[in-house]
Amino acid sequence: MLVILAFIIIFHIVSTALLFISTIDNAWWVGDGFSADLWRVCTNSTNCTEINSLNSAEGFEGYSVMQAVQATMILSTILSCISFLIFLLQLFRLKQGERFVLTAIIQLMSCLCVMIGASIYTDRRQDFYNEHSKLYYLLQDGCYGYSFILAWVAFAFTFVSGFMYMILRKRK
Repeated sequence: MLVILAFIIIFHIVSTALLFISTIDNAWWVGDGFSADLWRVCTNSTNCTEINSLNSAEGFEGYSVMQAVQATMILSTILSCISFLIFLLQLFRLKQGERFVLTAIIQLMSCLCVMIGASIYTDRRQDFYNEHSKLYYLLQDGCYGYSFILAWVAFAFTFVSGFMYMILRKRK
């Protein structure tokens, strides 16, 4: 039982770390000499433009797509942290049959948020970059970066850890 508990704790910490890295780091879309993420576009290491600092006069409308991805990724990270804190509280406070239900629900909500954010980015990225070609003119010949891939790996980790809490709850 302690081995399973230790494995779940490590799994949860890794999934939360993956969420932090994928949300913060500038590598959702990369190519030769540029990188873009949810927050900024960098054409080289010194020339970065914050995408939320542009106004509509500069032709940057339709920012709501990127805001939706930002919001869901931040929410998933927050929910994963809350889930871990609730897990620690439930570990010592509740009876064995009542443990980890709330933790599993919150972790699965975090999983859902990651899936929504990464899916929106996957679906709308091309349209978003084409609509804002003035800012994203270099980004046509790129590929998905490691932060995007880490977001999908974090989705799998949060999904598995959410169900592991359910399994742990039933185990006596």
